[in-house]
Amino acid sequence: MQWEPGDRSNIDDARGRSGFGVAHIGIGGFILLLLLSWATGKNFFSILGTQGPPPSQTVGTSGAVKSTPSEERMVDFVDAVTNDAQDTWEQLLGGRYQRTRVTVFRDSIDSACGFAQSATGPFYCPGDRKVYLDLGFFDELARRFGAPGDFAQAYVVAHELGHHVQNLLGIKGPSVPMELQADCFAGVWGNHASKNGTLSAGHVELEPGDVDEALHAAAAIGDDRLQKMTTGRVMPERFTHGTSAQRVEWFKRGMESGDPKACDTFARR
Repeated sequence: MQWEPGDRSNIDDARGRSGFGVAHIGIGGFILLLLLSWATGKNFFSILGTQGPPPSQTVGTSGAVKSTPSEERMVDFVDAVTNDAQDTWEQLLGGRYQRTRVTVFRDSIDSACGFAQSATGPFYCPGDRKVYLDLGFFDELARRFGAPGDFAQAYVVAHELGHHVQNLLGIKGPSVPMELQADCFAGVWGNHASKNGTLSAGHVELEPGDVDEALHAAAAIGDDRLQKMTTGRVMPERFTHGTSAQRVEWFKRGMESGDPKACDTFARR
């Protein structure tokens, strides 16, 4: 996947306003809960016997951001993906689309939807119409769940932006069809990104193998696979996002069609 940094106009940088210590479970265990929570819609942090410390103990006030070149590159990457995806939705929806921003944070954040931790995973908040993302999520997506690659990461961002599209269009419904439709919307963006012409600032272009990365990521975080990992059995009555096969199917549907109308998960249930 090729991309060019933009001006970060699609990013709200809240990394200096967060700071929850995780020494008691280790960073690996903490981010595992992060990934499972995002993929299933359940708060796996409650496994520790707590919903997390109160905001007064978790949100820092220094505002200082200690970063690395690789992390700054990741912020630029998220900005480029967000910008490209939003340009696509402006083309597809015209005046109905209103641009949003991705808030990048560390460990914990106070959003219009309430206080959230990294264990919540990437999420979209209808209250302020923003996407929230702890960049540490991408590391575990690759290492622990075996879904590496920049387009796998882009799929995560595009999925959350899909929820923004749903919110703008007034689409509401049960969790599983909503999540599968967001997967399909991510594929719609992927279709248009694959047809981009000259690479420019704040935009992306797909390369051979990129789509396979996204499909692998979708399969890696299906409800059935995650339930097997955590409980050893599959419980369909507790599905929140859909099976691996369903997530792959709906991403492919959007990727192959490039048409939001192909993403009506509700009519097909």
